[in-house]
Amino acid sequence: MRKNQQLTLSGLSAVLALCLLLPVLTIFYLSAGQSEALFSHLFSTVLPIYTLNTVILVAGVMGVTLCLGVPTAWLMAMCRLPGEKFLQWALVLPLAMPGYIAGYIYTDWFDYAGPVQSLLRSLTGWSAGEYWFPDLRTLPGAIFILSLVLYPYVYLMARAAFIEQNQSLLQAARLLKCSPWSSFVRLSLPMARPSIAVALSLVAMESLGDFGTVSYFAVSTLTTAVYDTWLGYADINAAAKISAIMLVVIVLLISAERMSRRRQKQFQSGHSNRDDIRYPLQGKKKWVALIWCWGLLLAAFILPALQLVLMALDYLTESWTADFRQYTFNSLKVSMLAAMSAILIALILNLNHRLRAGKRNLLFMRLASMGYAVPGTVLAIGVLYTLTRMDHLLNDAAIQLNLDRPGLVLSGSIAALVFAMVIRFSAVAIGSVESHLHKIPPSLDMAGRNLGCNTSQMVTRIHLPLVRRGILIAGLLVFIESMKELNAALLLRPFNFETLATYVYNFASDEQLELAALPALLLVLVGLFPLIIINRYLEQAH
Repeated sequence: MRKNQQLTLSGLSAVLALCLLLPVLTIFYLSAGQSEALFSHLFSTVLPIYTLNTVILVAGVMGVTLCLGVPTAWLMAMCRLPGEKFLQWALVLPLAMPGYIAGYIYTDWFDYAGPVQSLLRSLTGWSAGEYWFPDLRTLPGAIFILSLVLYPYVYLMARAAFIEQNQSLLQAARLLKCSPWSSFVRLSLPMARPSIAVALSLVAMESLGDFGTVSYFAVSTLTTAVYDTWLGYADINAAAKISAIMLVVIVLLISAERMSRRRQKQFQSGHSNRDDIRYPLQGKKKWVALIWCWGLLLAAFILPALQLVLMALDYLTESWTADFRQYTFNSLKVSMLAAMSAILIALILNLNHRLRAGKRNLLFMRLASMGYAVPGTVLAIGVLYTLTRMDHLLNDAAIQLNLDRPGLVLSGSIAALVFAMVIRFSAVAIGSVESHLHKIPPSLDMAGRNLGCNTSQMVTRIHLPLVRRGILIAGLLVFIESMKELNAALLLRPFNFETLATYVYNFASDEQLELAALPALLLVLVGLFPLIIINRYLEQAH
């Protein structure tokens, strides 16, 4: 019985991994289709420009997030500052602010009729044409906005790396008269390089897949090219070819990140000495550090959030409509279904690997996690084609059985949207559950077997109670990401179905930011509270 249960779990893991990987493989299958005329035209005209914009965007965001996240992480990990307890978790809050929402707000501030330029004209007496002011709706503006909302990836991983570094090495550097700057450059930064590299790879993938921000800023990238080619030219094969190029770029980015630290080995223990050896900043250095941290937090989260609150209060009557309530319910429904599905998949794959550790079961987990690296716009192509083919098979089977045809039950419903979100964010759930399962000592499994527990009893009595925190964190993270997902929602939502993300995007695209404020604020709040809960859990674990 126990062996049959394990075989069933292994077979189910294989099926799930294949289902999550199939839409990604479909993109390469479609890219081999006939679209030579259109793709050749795009390749000879606009595609090189789109590719160059994409490279500049990704490289620019990586560079700016590196400059924002690493110094901030070092200040929070290695220095004593007033209000540090609040800043340590508050600096993560920009993750709750979708990039396209921050872009709408900053554009409203810095436009010609916005408060910044209006104040400048009132103070100087200048009129239109008498002064130069940077245009935010450009490629550098998109880099700036995306960097503000993505730097927490670098901050989180770099801060964790700095905290875990062996304090004996840091104390030795002080005994050798190394200054704080010298210790940072020669010791802390090289040791934190692997974590920073992983964070930058995440930033690169998020930047590459962004659609809302670059579309609103009129910056043409490969992501917008996929959207325009599919919907504008109605050529899914040409869109798939561009998508395949993006997937190859993503694979190269991930491979380069791993190759860069292939031979780097570090053996250290951050727990050998728990003395507080942080630098106490005084005088000018303290004020510079405080201005840097608080200025970053104000620019990336506090001021945009306050702007949303003010506009939402001013236009509450116009915004609180039946459509708003319905679209809120739609977003909650889709996000909860995606979160529960991702948790179930993560548990099946991780428990299968836990009970029968081996390369094959580990491969199932890694294949199921590949969708996280695929932008939503690209993934939508594979999902829609795959589910459409399945719908045709179902309808053909119904005809053969003399039954009524069910119609587009998969590709024409929210199933397509939920499926896309599960593919994209299952990696988050798998990683969270995996990290918590690794903390359970194998001796507990052996004790359960010695007491006669079968597979199901071992899972319900030992594993699930001990990984419930990981399950909660996984569910919250998938829920947050699903609520904010715009790319897949724009392309896969059924007719007359909107989510909060598409609702905000439609209003902002029509320059009606005031009416978009309430749903945008709700999106931010939905992402804010889980982040606070997760941060408290992580602090308790630490």
